[in-house]
Amino acid sequence: MSENSLRLVTVDRTGPGRFTATNARGGTVEFGTANGGGTEFTPVELLLAAIGGCTAADVDVATTRHAEPDGFTVTVTGNKVSDDLGNRMTDLAVTFAVSFPEGEAGDRARAILPRAVTVSHDRLCTVSRTVETGTPVTATIKDA
Repeated sequence: MSENSLRLVTVDRTGPGRFTATNARGGTVEFGTANGGGTEFTPVELLLAAIGGCTAADVDVATTRHAEPDGFTVTVTGNKVSDDLGNRMTDLAVTFAVSFPEGEAGDRARAILPRAVTVSHDRLCTVSRTVETGTPVTATIKDA
């Protein structure tokens, strides 16, 4: 494990069904529950965004070495189920819709797009790799 392997986010309740996550650099993301009534992302939507964002960043780095995309959208879908295993997501799917300008640079970017998506999925995207390998999560209560 490298010396900089620890990642940390704190989550504070800001109101009924509303929360703010803060990273170690001071960045924040507000989110809530579907019952909170706001338009904030839910935790499940943040999971989908994390999967999409992680693989999008990988693919962006690989393809934009050759050409800036004309369009770049990643859609992540899944089904939320509740069964004998509890609440969870199934059938997670990531779909890329990426276009590049005409010409030699765009042709190179288009040519490496499939490999970039595959490498991100199979090796690079920490978020989807963590979900797919099934990393255990522990929960504890700290004395206040």
